[in-house]
Amino acid sequence: MSGRLFWFCVATVGYVYAGYPALLTVLARLRPSPSFAPPAELPAVTLLIAAYNEQQVIATKLENSLALDYPRDKLQILVAADGSDDATPTVVADFADRGVELSYRPERAGKLAAIVRALPQARGEIVVLSDANNLYDAGALRALVAPFVDPHIGAVTGAKVIAKGDGALGDSEGLYWKYESYIKRQETRLGSCTGAVGEIMAVRRFLLEQPLPPEARFMADDLAIAMHVLKQGYRVVYAPDARSIERVSASARDEQERRARIVAQRFVMMRHSHIMLPLTNPLLVWQIVSHKYLRPLVPLVMIGALLANLAAVVRPASQGGLARLAPPFNWIMLALQAVFYALAWVGGRSERRGMVGKVLYIPAFLVNGNRAALVGLYRFLTGRHTSLWNRVQRRERESSVSEQRAA
Repeated sequence: MSGRLFWFCVATVGYVYAGYPALLTVLARLRPSPSFAPPAELPAVTLLIAAYNEQQVIATKLENSLALDYPRDKLQILVAADGSDDATPTVVADFADRGVELSYRPERAGKLAAIVRALPQARGEIVVLSDANNLYDAGALRALVAPFVDPHIGAVTGAKVIAKGDGALGDSEGLYWKYESYIKRQETRLGSCTGAVGEIMAVRRFLLEQPLPPEARFMADDLAIAMHVLKQGYRVVYAPDARSIERVSASARDEQERRARIVAQRFVMMRHSHIMLPLTNPLLVWQIVSHKYLRPLVPLVMIGALLANLAAVVRPASQGGLARLAPPFNWIMLALQAVFYALAWVGGRSERRGMVGKVLYIPAFLVNGNRAALVGLYRFLTGRHTSLWNRVQRRERESSVSEQRAA
């Protein structure tokens, strides 16, 4: 029994991280690769920047936004700064003479609420959602709007790029987003992405103006909006040339806090699946379950694998070989798990750079991420999740967007 449980857990982890991407790749090859020609006429765009207590970075973000390669008469820059009790609204107001607009009220109700409240001020037919602590490549908006030539596309997500030079945490985070980028490419080719990157996401304004379910206020804004678009029968696609560059979290602890919050919000979506899922599209439901639902359950499965392995050591099977973890395979598998967790411990405390540092930190990144998922699950089960958008400290910017692109 312990052998079966162990291999079920191992197979589940393997499916989540490797099996699903592999199946996607095979299925995507049955579809033509999508290509989106630039529209004959660029649409009017509202760049809606959510900024909660971002006085240190908002001016840099606005300078970056004003320098984007997009016709100025077709670009509205609007900052939603609800709840900010620092100088963020004042800094934004200083850009009023350059056309930047502000949506602000002192009450804090969360990021999604701030976005929804700012929508009546939006004039663009396409609304691009962004954060204050990320910078866009000059051509990001043009790349984002290109897919909208297809009337069936309701939202477009860009690429999240982690800036160079943030050590092992930044290298591992960057590798993770390259992995996610690959999955989004395959999902797009198959038909639709299952999620979006909240700091670079374009949505048809009329879809955003449709009321979201009340349950969405406890979900991550990017996931809630993506599900809202899919539920209305539109596609979400990935535009890899629309690049958003961001510094990694200031520390592994800050990154775990961010992930715990996201996972708690993911469980909210799972609880309301009957409302949020596009149930008329079985293929898309399979993608969402595989990509979004199983990921937060991985730490439980990893614990199950360890407990099953320990049970196989305490009460070894008399026969059955590897399939039933009979000796010596029970000890071999336990040793492999011990090595993995030991590498995670070492990697979390290592500051080594280069390939060795990356190899050492990958187990730490996986373990830390799944530990954060357990924290998120605990918060969800105890009702401690919140709709408020908690700002996570980021590394200081040390280089420009053009320098990061060159890197």
